[in-house]
Amino acid sequence: MTEQKVQIKLSADHIKALSPFKQKADTAILVYRDSALLKEFNTVKKIKYADIPPVFVPEDVVKGEFIFASAKKGKANFYILNGFLNFYNGYKMREAAHPVYVLKELGVKNIIVIDEVGFLNPRFKTCGTALIYDHINLMGDNPLIGENDDTLGTRFPDMSNPYDEKWYEQIAAIFRDKKYEFYPSVYLGVTGPETETEAECRFYRDTGSDVLGYSLVPVNIAAVHAGLKCAAFGMMTRELVADRLKEIPEEERLSNRRKAEKAFAPLLAEIINSIK
Repeated sequence: MTEQKVQIKLSADHIKALSPFKQKADTAILVYRDSALLKEFNTVKKIKYADIPPVFVPEDVVKGEFIFASAKKGKANFYILNGFLNFYNGYKMREAAHPVYVLKELGVKNIIVIDEVGFLNPRFKTCGTALIYDHINLMGDNPLIGENDDTLGTRFPDMSNPYDEKWYEQIAAIFRDKKYEFYPSVYLGVTGPETETEAECRFYRDTGSDVLGYSLVPVNIAAVHAGLKCAAFGMMTRELVADRLKEIPEEERLSNRRKAEKAFAPLLAEIINSIK
């Protein structure tokens, strides 16, 4: 057994021992820490990331939570990972992807990833929702570099359908049925944590990217590697269009995020309940 698999089983066995669920959940949501979207669901139980072995960094850095959740309407049980292990916080790329493999070990088949993003496409709007259908990795790293454990996934996973096309169409149909405006998007993954220069934003847009973020790419690559179905959304909090680029205060960014979350929240609950 590889060291990576040992660490995955260590985490998964700890979570299983504390699980309040009688049956495995087949769906998980990964979201930036303390999102208002968490209010859409019932919290059954929480485990601090810092209490789940192995601990990759000191406890004062690890502030996320593994949440056992249920739908307020319907009978669905699922997991919520409240907070990413971000590359820019000093995690190694495999550590950033570790939660995905733990979810796989727990029996998860479907992953919904929600990231906060800036938008490069001049037709997009602040506080809107990006529905991700593809990505470009400019992070300069990859969670699959190094020894491959064939029990986790193949050496060169097929990335031709990283955000499950059928699931994407089902979600888009829900949005259209509810007359909810959304923005089909190519996501650009960069490391952060600095904000972007005007020249960078112009270059990033020229790559064909619509939105930009720091968390999604390693999660998605690991999900594809592990054979999990993935859907991803971006809450658009800041404009990164080169010719009108400007910094905004932290308070304004958070306000934009809350507005985006408020509009998206009822749709997220419906997407969860529609999974079969």
